[in-house]
Order: sequence, then C-alpha cells, then structure tokens
Amino acid sequence: MAKLEDPATQALFPILPQGPVGLARLAAEAQHADDGHNIEFMTLEARSILNRSVSKRQLSLAWSINPYRGCEFACRYCYARYTHEFLEPEPIGIKDDHADEPQAWATAFERKIYLKRNAAWLLEQDLRKVDPAEEIALGTATDPYQPIERRAGITRSLLEVLAKRSGYRLGIVTKSNLILRDIDLLTKIAAGNTLVIHLTITTPDAKLARLLEPRAPRPDLRFEAIRSLRAAKLTAGILCSPLLPGITDTSKALNRMASKAAEAGASFFAAQPLFLKSCSRPTYLSFVREHFPALLPTYEEHFSQGAFSQGPYRRRMEALVEEACRKHGVPGRSTDALLTRDAGMGRKGPISEFRPIQHTLFA
Repeated sequence: MAKLEDPATQALFPILPQGPVGLARLAAEAQHADDGHNIEFMTLEARSILNRSVSKRQLSLAWSINPYRGCEFACRYCYARYTHEFLEPEPIGIKDDHADEPQAWATAFERKIYLKRNAAWLLEQDLRKVDPAEEIALGTATDPYQPIERRAGITRSLLEVLAKRSGYRLGIVTKSNLILRDIDLLTKIAAGNTLVIHLTITTPDAKLARLLEPRAPRPDLRFEAIRSLRAAKLTAGILCSPLLPGITDTSKALNRMASKAAEAGASFFAAQPLFLKSCSRPTYLSFVREHFPALLPTYEEHFSQGAFSQGPYRRRMEALVEEACRKHGVPGRSTDALLTRDAGMGRKGPISEFRPIQHTLFA
C-alpha cells in the first residue's frame, strides 16, 4: 500500500492528509514536560477527559476518566498497553497472539507517559453530558496515582471539580497509597455523591509484587491505605485482580488475601481471572518464562482459545473467592468490580478498633 508521505501518492491524491492524524497527531505535537528514571513525560492536548466506555468484557460502567496515557507501574499483565498503539503514525500491530517479544509501543506504555492538559477544565465541560445516574470510573487504563501525580496533580484537580458536585456515582481504581494525600477531597465527594475506592492488591508477597508490578507501592502500604481510608469513613475495598494461574489463584493464596482484607476492614474483597489480551501476552509470558518457566505450557493451554479464561475455571475461581469471603467475614462483590453499586455497603463506617496510620507516600 502506498504511504501518504510518498510524494507520488500526494501528487495523485492531493486532498489526503499529510502526516499523522487523530491521536497520533496529538502525540506528535506533545511537548516534553519532565523526566524520570528511564521515563519521559509529555503533555497531551486532550479534546475530552471523559470517555464513553465500550468493552468486550461487557463492563457496565458508562464513563471513564484517565488523567494520563501510559503508566509508570509497568504491571506485567496490564491489558491497557494497546492504547499506546494509537499514538504512532504507523502502528505495528500484534500479528501473532503468541509473539515472543513485546511490540515497541507496548514497552513505550510504561516508558513514555502523556499528561493530559487542562484536565479539570475539560471535566467541567464534559460533566454537562453525563446523567448523574450513570457510573464514572477513574483509572481504567492508567493508574491515576502513579508517581508523576505527586508533581503533576492532575488527578487532584479532577477531584476538586467533583467535590463541588453532588449526585454522581464515582469509582476509583488504583494501586497506590498516594490516594491518601487526597482524603480531604474524597471525604467531600463522598458526602454528596456515591464514592467507592478500589485498591488493587494482587499479592501480599512483596518480592512477587515487585516482579509483577515493578514500580507500584509495596502491598503492605496498600493494605495500610485501606485501613486509613476506612478510618476516614470512606467505602474502600480490595481487588485481588488479576488471579494468575498457578501463581495467585490457589485457595491458600485467596484465603490469605481475604484474611488481610478483613484485618484492614475492607468494605469488600473481589478477584477476577487474568484477562490476557494480545497486547499484554508477550510481556506477561516473558515474565512467566523468566520466573515460572514450568508454567508456560499451562498458560498456552489456558489461553489457547482467546484472552479470557474458560467457563469452568472462572466458576471455580468465583467459588474460591466466595468461600474465602465467607470464611473471613469480608463482603464480596456480585457485580462488576469497577462499579459503585453493591460494593460492600453493609460496612460503611470504620470498625471501632481501627486507627489511622501515618504514611510516607513512597513505594
């Protein structure tokens, strides 16, 4: 196929756009904003901050907000790596679900982070089209509290907008105890809206967590964050997702997690099987090949029919999670874990023996 930048093509089709278009054009025009350890930060002129959610996973939330594009945490299983493909003028797609090496844009997801400019102003405009009865999820494709948020403050600016509103339904998903910085705003939001906070804790094992989620805060800091959020009378629970076959999906592992969730006073405990999209398959299988090589055949078989775990496995995991919740007395989730509905609402206030814990906001 002739390329648009080919002079001969441009002569034949002068009305064709020259250079990247859409998101790729915005990315090409992005300005350097900051640097981190092997990370470059760029500003992105976003057209909107609220996105209508369409999902093959049949998630029923209506709107999502992602203050950043890309994520520093570099989780090996991350399903959102594909979002960087749209930023390239000529994206290189995954041709084979079993490709051995991640594509360049999949790696760039954790190395080149885009900061959305004027996010608070955009949210003010976008909320005009939102029915307050609809769900809004903050942090579906990037963590809203990744380390750059300490300096950029984009997520906090969005919460400042929401703190002035009432009647909305907001769910926040994060792996970071940096969320404790914003307890003042979260309390104001919860007073006039439905707010549910989800702390993702894949494993309590710090060594394993460092391999799986290299730049995310330690698990113990996340458990402590749950305790402090609950002490502030906020609805906050734990997502033990994704469940990794042969690694974190055993009855013993789930009972350990549910026990810790109960000790922290979590509003709920939920867990869902690994969703291994083609964009994340090479990165995750490289991790398995290096650290759990004996499990490679298991993964090849488990995901031989696509990105989703098959029915029997899903049902077995649901049963193990329900059993762990019952055993340790922590509410489960019967709806999608990103929603605000049915989120352990029976445990709204802090348990009497809870005491706020002082934190340093570092991993």
